[in-house]
Amino acid sequence: MLWLALHLPYLPLEVFTRGGVAPSAAPLLAITSAPGNQAEIIVVSVDAHRLGVRPGLSVSAACALAPALHLQARDLQREHSTLSRIAAWALQYTSFVTIPGTAPCMLLLEIGGSLKLFGGLNKLWRGIAQGMSELGFRTGMACAPTPLAAECFARAGERIRIQHRDALAPVLAKLPVTLLGDASHDLARFGVHTIGDCLKLPRDGLARRAGPRLLDALDRALGALPDPRIPFIPPQRYSASLPLPAPVSNAEALLFAARRLLAELCGWLSATGHGVQAPQFEFLHEKIHKKQIVTIITLELAQASRELDHLTTLLRERLARTTLPCAAIEITVHSGRVVPLASHNLSFLPDDTTQGDSAARFIERLNARLGREAIHGLIPWPDYRPEHAWRACQPGAHYEPTKNDTFTSSLTRPLWLLTPAQPLREVHAQPHDGAPLSLISGPERIEAGWWDGRHAARDYYIARNAAHALLWIYRERGADARWFVHGVFA
Repeated sequence: MLWLALHLPYLPLEVFTRGGVAPSAAPLLAITSAPGNQAEIIVVSVDAHRLGVRPGLSVSAACALAPALHLQARDLQREHSTLSRIAAWALQYTSFVTIPGTAPCMLLLEIGGSLKLFGGLNKLWRGIAQGMSELGFRTGMACAPTPLAAECFARAGERIRIQHRDALAPVLAKLPVTLLGDASHDLARFGVHTIGDCLKLPRDGLARRAGPRLLDALDRALGALPDPRIPFIPPQRYSASLPLPAPVSNAEALLFAARRLLAELCGWLSATGHGVQAPQFEFLHEKIHKKQIVTIITLELAQASRELDHLTTLLRERLARTTLPCAAIEITVHSGRVVPLASHNLSFLPDDTTQGDSAARFIERLNARLGREAIHGLIPWPDYRPEHAWRACQPGAHYEPTKNDTFTSSLTRPLWLLTPAQPLREVHAQPHDGAPLSLISGPERIEAGWWDGRHAARDYYIARNAAHALLWIYRERGADARWFVHGVFA
């Protein structure tokens, strides 16, 4: 087995600030261990760090250094929710992800079975690192044959990749023994500071001084004892909220934050093998007259998708034509109904599948830009009158003929119909279009529409004009019968 540890040391801060375009765009912010002035600083923003505010300072000392400092108590529930969504996103790279209960802000991925699929450890490492950066997290990464060793390397800030257990002990020996848990904290007074120092001591004496828990941790880190972990189970539906570090009314800034939520959503969809057809975005605004206002945008897709760039493009089009009542302070994304979405192989040359996908995406972009009510498709309709033999429909809809509609397949119709039909002159009982027309076939008699008030009684012919073009003409039946040209054959 091979374990990859993802350590997020700035997670308590990033759950509040990663919705900003850049870390420097966030206000002077410091995360405290608890509410009140008796707490201490845990994590600080970039600008606060420049002013000398450091983790471990008291609240009063931090405020003395930066009077404009904003204080935010640590939100463990928000951190756990965010960590769970990252775990769901990470399942696209492996089938086993776990959240260690003893190490906060940590994820473990078993990647031994994924190396061949992703082209080796280096490519998999780069892909996960790039993905975590797109999500807005600063991440420490380490790889080791045992989960506890990977945890220790990542918490120590060592970007180490060890694939074989034989090479594990010499590198692990350099780490502080405090990384193995609380049982090791009293060893410093005996001159034991590193894991290597522990390994040099007799096991019996070490057990008497530190207890069996430290020995078990050493054995699990080195692989001498099994270290089972509880797998993370992804949720059935995706829903996530992202607070914005400052009120935002600019569409591009909102899109930047929403894209990070979309990246999480697409990772979860890839891990579960699904796609979305109507993801919903809720933009929570500042209160107006003590009333909370929410703007809801739903992306209606012609076919299910889980591609980040495509969904981002659709959201950009919708945001461009949406007027927000005031600045937004939080974004929430709901997956809505999800459908199974199988992967497909790419071909060297375009085929029917790729062309169909392109057409569907073009329709989705038009819907996002112009509105669903502005885009229509056409389907045939069982009506003998040519001008009524079609209906407007949603793009992509199909008409399923019944056994009573077989007449539509046996009739010859031009693709180009004139609206309305153009009158023709009649000279010596022969239709003229600048010159006499030669009747090639016909008549085809149509008499319909008496039931809806648009009665049509016509005899249709296929005619050839002087330029040898084929026209579809008809003569009305009745006392004042006239000739008309109704269509042109290509």
